[in-house]
Amino acid sequence: MPDRAAILKFITESYEPAGKREIAKHFKLRGAEKIALKALLKDMADEGLIDSAPGRAFHKMGGLPKVTVLKIIEVEGRELIGVPDNWQAEGMPAPKVRISERGRSGALAVGDRVLARTEEAGGGYRAFVMKKLQRAGEQLLGVVERDESNGKLWLKPVDKRIRRLVPISDRGNAEPGQLVLAEQSGLRDRVSAKVTEVLGEPFAPRSFSLIAVHKFGIPSEFPAEAITEAERAAKLPLNADTREDLRHVPIVAIDPVDARDHDDAIWAAPDEDPANPGGYRAIVAIADVSYYVRPGGAIDRSARKRGNSVYFPDRVVPMLPEVLSADMCSLKAGQDRAAMVCHLVIDAKGKLTSWKFTRAIVRLAANIAYEDAQAAIDGTKPHDLTDSVLRPLWACWKLLFKAREAREPLDLDLPERRIVLDEAGRIVSVATRERLDAHRLVEDYMIAANVAAAKALEAKKAPVVYRVHEPPSREKLVALKDYLETFEISFALGQVVRPATFNAILGKVTDDTVKPLVMEQVLRSQTQAYYGPRNMGHFGLSLASYGHFTSPIRRYADLLLHRALVDAFALEQPPVPRLDLPPTTGLAEHDAASLDRICQLISQFERRAMEAERETVDRYVAAFLATRVGEIHKVRITGVQNFGFFATIEEFGGDGLVPVSTLGAERFWYDEKAQTLTGETTGEQYSVGQRLELRLAEADPITGAVKFELPEGGNFMREPYRGKPGGKPGGNRPGRPPIKRRGRPANIRHQSR
Repeated sequence: MPDRAAILKFITESYEPAGKREIAKHFKLRGAEKIALKALLKDMADEGLIDSAPGRAFHKMGGLPKVTVLKIIEVEGRELIGVPDNWQAEGMPAPKVRISERGRSGALAVGDRVLARTEEAGGGYRAFVMKKLQRAGEQLLGVVERDESNGKLWLKPVDKRIRRLVPISDRGNAEPGQLVLAEQSGLRDRVSAKVTEVLGEPFAPRSFSLIAVHKFGIPSEFPAEAITEAERAAKLPLNADTREDLRHVPIVAIDPVDARDHDDAIWAAPDEDPANPGGYRAIVAIADVSYYVRPGGAIDRSARKRGNSVYFPDRVVPMLPEVLSADMCSLKAGQDRAAMVCHLVIDAKGKLTSWKFTRAIVRLAANIAYEDAQAAIDGTKPHDLTDSVLRPLWACWKLLFKAREAREPLDLDLPERRIVLDEAGRIVSVATRERLDAHRLVEDYMIAANVAAAKALEAKKAPVVYRVHEPPSREKLVALKDYLETFEISFALGQVVRPATFNAILGKVTDDTVKPLVMEQVLRSQTQAYYGPRNMGHFGLSLASYGHFTSPIRRYADLLLHRALVDAFALEQPPVPRLDLPPTTGLAEHDAASLDRICQLISQFERRAMEAERETVDRYVAAFLATRVGEIHKVRITGVQNFGFFATIEEFGGDGLVPVSTLGAERFWYDEKAQTLTGETTGEQYSVGQRLELRLAEADPITGAVKFELPEGGNFMREPYRGKPGGKPGGNRPGRPPIKRRGRPANIRHQSR
């Protein structure tokens, strides 16, 4: 019998579609071997290694069948780019394919569908057209609207990049005001939409997240087999004979007041070892998810397709079924829970001197909200555990914080918006989440455990899923340099860039109104963090080795790290045959061999979740502001482009656009380097960081789009510039700050209204 690697190699390299018959023929299998092959192929499909195409031919999971239907989505140079027309790999992004028209007469265009033969080439895919097919409609997510003048129905897309309404040719069962999925068909000015599915009322409480779930294709329903397996797993016994018993230790979890799950808990006490004067011992207890979620099982396959939990203001789309994520894997006070425990020894300088990993039973002394823990330490609100638990935790944290300051990580303290809903799911307020020492305390304990996990696996030469954050690229540093020059802040490109370099830049900014802007630009100059099996360090945290260990309920990367620790430190638990679960809790051999691919997928899923969460918050903020249209708000300009500028309401955080066409009846010059718009006639200037008052002109909860206009209204006539004869525009106007002019740069672009 061939092994998984041999079968995968044959499927990948075979020129013809490879079904069970072709695989059996290639490996010369007979009789019972064919039955064993069928079982092995099913296992490989369950493990996410292969998938089947129409016709029962197999291909590598995340890959393409040898012959498939592609839809052309764009033209890149002289090449056509397509994606699979019917992509069935749930939770996995569809690959883009370069399409060759070799041997065909008649040009193909965007929107065409083709039957094509595919092959892997240069880390991607190339396809050779066999036949052009009839076009199929595209799916649109939108809201049905009625034109009251003629009764005609239109589809308003939820994507704010699509600014046109689409006429509805077939409404199905949809009514005006409902959120629907529709199939788009036709060309140019004859495009129409046919409703295929009614999703509900978009303005109903807790519906904005539903829009994001559908738009981004986030798996939100668990297969029945995953739920059944989770219910069996929840009955797994906790054996004190095979686990360290820490139920006597007063471990506590400090979380947001509205936390839905509790991954982590902490404890600390002075170290009684004379060899470590002034040092501390600490415990970071993490939910032992790997005990309940076994490699290759139904829960595992479902979790891998999600990659992470997605947190919306109104709901959570969990990575694991709720019987685990909200119950058995959630560390709750007074209840016995399985934990993966990191024992830390910290010296008087805050340095980690040793660590140990065990599987344990814990019984938390309390679940405490951040605000309550902080109030207890500040003495404004009493707590039974203040002296016995919280003060030692704070004392140990001061050592960790001392070590953090010594390594000088990137110090960006940007505000976070918090949507407050009532019990019915209606918006109560939009506020900035307060940043407390209690948040920093938990963060530093988690960082310490993450570092220990990565280094412990390195010492064992075991596989590691690293959290990688590479240094900024030169292109981004050049853009940052140009931006800082507009604030007269110098930044040398030739230096060795470290996180402390950026901290020094922020230290030079003394104006509290400018500092958040520079902080935002520094953040934009950073690369995006990702998961990978090769250690490239974590630039932002200024750490050489870093992995994610502390949130396995909500991140698949952490679950993989737990499994690697199980193998490296022989923490395997005895199987429970009567529960019919996969036996191992460690890292599956095929997962260890394909960490590169898995890391790439979960990094993509993380970005998908971030975009979905951000868009949903934008929709909630727009809904909150919709009742305030016409009001004047204090805003801060956050970005300037040749078509207008973006501004944020300082009180609520709503981001919106002021189109240049509404700035008055004059032409504006756009300075890309300085990020300014300057009126040719009046010298009126708009620049990043400027504070002013704007009227809220529009707030659309469906798309999340917000628009502002000047208090005077759009397209009003301004006073012409009354400077000295021969002078340049740019003089001061009443109530405006002085405009600094250093000549017109060469890269300025003309922008008419």
